[in-house]
Amino acid sequence: MKQRRRIYYTETQKALMWERWQKGESLQHIAQLFERNHSSIQRILAESGGIRPAPRHRAQLTLTLAEREEISRALAVGDSIQSIAKRLSRAPSTICREIKRNSGKEGYRASHADALAWDRAKRPKVCKLVEHRVLAQIVAGKLRLQWSPQQIAGWLRRSYSDEDYHVSHETIYRSLFIQARGALKKELLEHLRRTRAMRRSRHHTQKTDDHGRIRETVSISERPATVEDRAVPGHWEGDLLCGSANSQIATLVERQTRYVMLVRIPCKDSETVINALIKHASKLPQELYKSLTWDRGTEMAGHKRFTVATDIQVYFCDPQHPWQRGSNENTNGLLRQYFPKGTDLSVYSQAKLNAVARRLNERPRKTLDYETPAERFQQTIASTG
Repeated sequence: MKQRRRIYYTETQKALMWERWQKGESLQHIAQLFERNHSSIQRILAESGGIRPAPRHRAQLTLTLAEREEISRALAVGDSIQSIAKRLSRAPSTICREIKRNSGKEGYRASHADALAWDRAKRPKVCKLVEHRVLAQIVAGKLRLQWSPQQIAGWLRRSYSDEDYHVSHETIYRSLFIQARGALKKELLEHLRRTRAMRRSRHHTQKTDDHGRIRETVSISERPATVEDRAVPGHWEGDLLCGSANSQIATLVERQTRYVMLVRIPCKDSETVINALIKHASKLPQELYKSLTWDRGTEMAGHKRFTVATDIQVYFCDPQHPWQRGSNENTNGLLRQYFPKGTDLSVYSQAKLNAVARRLNERPRKTLDYETPAERFQQTIASTG
């Protein structure tokens, strides 16, 4: 399977992710800002356990880029270290160390020296629980008793007058979710009330106004009249036919001819379903695939990406109105003869699904005056060719 090219986010994009995450938005909502899957965003946030890293800044006493530019120009004209130090109001030893650690007088370059200084300054602060192992053992013991970090922090302040034994609940959380600190073992996460892998904002909730809804949908009421009266071929209805073990296949029915196509779907997440439908759409000419009407299932959350990739408009039924795609509902009922309820659909290859679709398409249909969908579809291909 061809993998998507990995995307590298800018610092501005990452800042936007953290801002939305701290406001309590879901990974899925944040991912929609970048037209990516939620796993792409999770990769960035999980690096620090869902806790926003503190922004880096330069110490006030460090040399600035402007000062390094002055050093570089002065060295180029042969000025002494003492004269450079006097001009910058710095100690001669500061200028001497700066030059020696950055390629010497002959190779000193201001921008290169500034970049190296920024890299060398990256020293993560040692966590209190790493320095104070006895305190870390006390905290770990209370976590195993299902105490919350806030309860532990409050109990430590009440029980110990020595401030060395005081630690904030936020430090405990950070030590659990940011394993790079090396303070508390990851297994202790199991003892928290909520055993999630990343820290969530206190504002997070899934009970939003649009939870479980697909955004920016085009209602079936906006579908052209030529689609409604089946006068023009190329308009399809689709849905997922579900089996046991969380397995499913996509079923597509052409409204005019009742021609059926089946698509193997490895899993139900939106990215997988959309990718499979995009690949399938390339097998038909544009004249025979103009629109797709679907139910309100969340597997079509990425419908805009499907439309951009295929130029096929997606329409959605009204909530709790599956009969609005009656051809597809009827076909799914016919398919149960081949795939009874409780069948594990993941065992069927695409070749097997094609064979089942062929058998169904070669059965005469009363609604077609007992012609077969295959015959009608071939007539359509001939007329459009």
